[in-house]
Amino acid sequence: MSLRIVRLANFVAPASGGLRTALRELGAGYRAAGHEPVLVVPGERASDRDTEQGRVITLPGPLLPGTGGYRVLTDRRRVARLLESLAPDRLEVSDRTTLRWTGVWARRARVPAVMVSHETADGVLRTWGLSEGMARRTADALNVRTAHSYARVVCTTEFAEREFVRIGARNVVRAPLGVDLVNRHPELRDPALRARYARADQALLVMCSRLSVEKRPGTALDALEALLRRGERAVLVVAGDGPLRARLEQRARDRRLPVAFLGHIADRTLLGSLQASADVCLAPGPAETFGLAALEAMACGTPVVASSLSALPEIVGSAGATASDSGDSFADAVRLLLGRTESERRRTARARAECFGWDAAAAGFLAAHDAVVPTRPRLQEGVA
Repeated sequence: MSLRIVRLANFVAPASGGLRTALRELGAGYRAAGHEPVLVVPGERASDRDTEQGRVITLPGPLLPGTGGYRVLTDRRRVARLLESLAPDRLEVSDRTTLRWTGVWARRARVPAVMVSHETADGVLRTWGLSEGMARRTADALNVRTAHSYARVVCTTEFAEREFVRIGARNVVRAPLGVDLVNRHPELRDPALRARYARADQALLVMCSRLSVEKRPGTALDALEALLRRGERAVLVVAGDGPLRARLEQRARDRRLPVAFLGHIADRTLLGSLQASADVCLAPGPAETFGLAALEAMACGTPVVASSLSALPEIVGSAGATASDSGDSFADAVRLLLGRTESERRRTARARAECFGWDAAAAGFLAAHDAVVPTRPRLQEGVA
């Protein structure tokens, strides 16, 4: 039976980002399975269009100060009226804070609803400066209300699931996200592009991340500085934008660090070439519950150094390395990876990425909705 699956999301980056990618790919998977996905997101102005991921409705939402472009759906009455007019068979919400009220709406409307946990609440709260104990208590209170508000909570990793297990939630299901294994591949490696940023005797490090406090992008600069201090030859390329960019650029100038800030890269092929041409990808965000940018780098054959506080150690496995939240620790992990042969690094990274496809992700999310799962994989993975 075909289901109308209405999806609500806040804090979607205006041009790129892991959440935007996940919403797009899952919507395309739902549609390929014969369902009717409808995505509702905030934007500068109202719009309603049909896309490859299904119908996408944009409602005007105010900018959230200090976030570098995030908007939120704040008009509850307008959102509720839209939901009533859409008459969903299922509701999927990607925001456990400002949209948690939709769980109550769904229960009253007798619509099965799921909330997708895209980040750990205590991890985000810690990056905002709360102590570990206060972050945990606040997160537990928030998560209890979230678990009670929705029929199911979807977590993408065991790491993300832990904070709900901790409060005794019994409605948690796990469904991993995926990576584009067709348009992200090691053959995107471009010697000319690499030579633009690094000499042959230098290690090219890349970080593809939103430059905001919860991503801890400054740790990448700390790692580069630690490597240079030890006599290593290395440069760093940063792809991404955000509220911390000006501060990071000033710091790199003050300390004369070889860092190139590229801002947002709209050309996905160019971004893939950059990821494939790097020697190591850095993923310092401690609150990541999956890490799509890191997984994309691995699909391109580039190993990842990830924060040991995040879910990424679970994702990268032996194809990468983990580090504590310090420049010295990240530098140690970079040196560990560079100690392997290039062919071994690239082969292992790609093999690990191949464990995560969007077909499996869509199937997992549809199962959480008790929806029909396609018996034949989508062509995106290259299956004829």
